[in-house]
Amino acid sequence: MTRGLWAALVVALVGAVLVWLAGGALVAPAPRAVAVPADLPVESAVIASPNGPLAAWTLAADSARGTVVLMHGVRADRGSQVERMRLFHEAGYAVVAFDFQAHGESPGDAITFGAREKEDAIAAVAFARERFGGPVAVVGQSMGGAAAILAGPRLGADALVVEAVYASIERATRNRMHRTLGAVGEALTPLLTIQLKPRLGVPADSLRPAEAAAHLTAPLFVLVGSEDEHAQPDEARAIFEAAPEPKALWVVEGAVHQDLYRFAPAAYRERVLDFLGQHLRDGR
Repeated sequence: MTRGLWAALVVALVGAVLVWLAGGALVAPAPRAVAVPADLPVESAVIASPNGPLAAWTLAADSARGTVVLMHGVRADRGSQVERMRLFHEAGYAVVAFDFQAHGESPGDAITFGAREKEDAIAAVAFARERFGGPVAVVGQSMGGAAAILAGPRLGADALVVEAVYASIERATRNRMHRTLGAVGEALTPLLTIQLKPRLGVPADSLRPAEAAAHLTAPLFVLVGSEDEHAQPDEARAIFEAAPEPKALWVVEGAVHQDLYRFAPAAYRERVLDFLGQHLRDGR
């Protein structure tokens, strides 16, 4: 074997090892202590999920408008939902916020981008309905929205709001790799997605919210930033187009992959509360 071939082989092996290590870092748990908000009368709770106990907060409401279950994004926790808890509570809804498995104060050995987390989503909706009764809406960001969509009819929600959700795990990975490494990153994408099955027991084709949306039974509101390079606007449109009626789409002008409520609080409040008021009004 020539020196050039040996060098190419070494580079390929080193690259494969680095990609494998990168894959491990992406799915590593994100545990952390979550501080209780001082200005909200939340109660701590535990939600029983097939993945294990999920740390949660509940916030009761005086009215019977319904309950909003908040589902955070990847590597976040229920602490990221405090501003939304305040928004929906002030609007008259009871609220449940929780940590997905392998996030925050909930145990778990790996993040699975919605595959295991969909079971947490189902458990949280069932918990909310048992705790507060009445209709239940889900508001999910990024991975939280993906988990809710992947749960399909089993989610059991009466309305669903999803923000910045990827269309497929292949596309999500390619977007991020391109953003980081350009064309080289795109070429390396299959070396990451192929790890899902041996690492997690999750085939890549099971993580395609744009396909799963066709099976939803609850009204759907899809939100995305017009400049989002992680979950791009055409991915949101694919989810929207696949879903049955009733549905709505809002492309938030100027927003990237970020907290859309913080980016456009007044418009978010108006549009999301109007959607929930319309579809939870009859106590579906």
